[in-house]
Amino acid sequence: MESLRELYKIGRGPSSSHTMGPQYAAEYINTAYPDAAFVRVVLYGSLALTGEGHGTHTVLTETLRAPNEIVFDTQTGDLPHPNTMDFILCDERREPVERVRVISVGGGEIRIDGVPEKTPPQVYPHKNFEEVRRCCAAEHLRLSDYAARFDGDELFDFLAGVWEQMKRTVRAGLAAEGVLPGGLGVERKAGFLYRQRHMDETPETRENRLVCAYAFAAGEENAAGGTVVTAPTCGASGVVPAVLLYAQERKGFSDREIVRALAAGGIVGNVVKQNASISGAEAGCQAEIGTACSMAAAALAELYGMDLDQIEYAAENAMEHYLGLTCDPVCGLVQIPCIERNAVAAMRALNALSLANFLTETRKVSFDTVVRTMVQTGHDLKKQYRETSEGGLAANVIPDA
Repeated sequence: MESLRELYKIGRGPSSSHTMGPQYAAEYINTAYPDAAFVRVVLYGSLALTGEGHGTHTVLTETLRAPNEIVFDTQTGDLPHPNTMDFILCDERREPVERVRVISVGGGEIRIDGVPEKTPPQVYPHKNFEEVRRCCAAEHLRLSDYAARFDGDELFDFLAGVWEQMKRTVRAGLAAEGVLPGGLGVERKAGFLYRQRHMDETPETRENRLVCAYAFAAGEENAAGGTVVTAPTCGASGVVPAVLLYAQERKGFSDREIVRALAAGGIVGNVVKQNASISGAEAGCQAEIGTACSMAAAALAELYGMDLDQIEYAAENAMEHYLGLTCDPVCGLVQIPCIERNAVAAMRALNALSLANFLTETRKVSFDTVVRTMVQTGHDLKKQYRETSEGGLAANVIPDA
């Protein structure tokens, strides 16, 4: 598996596959073809169907140095990946000279036809959670120790920067007000949730309100094109920071302890990325929110000192109950239902932690099994339920005129 530096990425929202990936692709074109007189970019599949809502065309136009045109091709099928785009390099007369195909595979990563992949080194020799478990048992490692064992102790310095950005994103979201861009008229709610303190508020209600406020804050910042951390993606970037920030405030955990929790959650995310998918366009929202929920549950279990069996149960339980979740952003915007899903997933991660505390010895399903099931389910979903905005809520919610 790759370094956790390839999983946790700091970048611009609202989508790691539809914003960050295309941005990196445009930067490649700038470097590889500096003399291009004109660039025509053709977006296919999910990029064409939801690219406008995600701001794909905007980030491409702003990043490409050459004059350019963005074309949304919603008809072409038989694509190598739902997030496929062609960069057509043209001369001064705008006649095609060369075509470069790029695939945005999720999490901000891209693949360029004809260019040998600069595959990040596989720093972890183990391919799934069972192999990780055996290593930890043999060497008496906690999951965060395992991450440092193969990613190097400097990993914690990297994750400290990740944690600082997560907190900045939440703080920015709590402070912001107004309506999110895009035309749906969605009002920011994070600050409202955060400030709604009541004299008779129960501890349970307060927990729900604050965790949801933090998840809304990060989700709203992402929807507004702010800076977020992929955990594992932009669209699911509110789950992990919400639960960890609440835990830190409630229990007084140090930043160093939170960083170790991020390492443990990252290993869980890496297992999904290695063996399944973290792309909503490839496997539905279960691949994004489901993975984020598993990462958050595992991070919390590490933070609270649970053993590896309990960490696995928490991660498995979190993913299992997201199986089949569709990716159906209304108007292609990462707003409805995406922002609320971050909040619900954060609360579900807390539920998974609680169940792991009591029921781990009764479990029958391994994390590897649920990951394998998730990707099989994702491939069985009709394409209109995989980030195309052609089905689900996207087909039934009519925006206000």
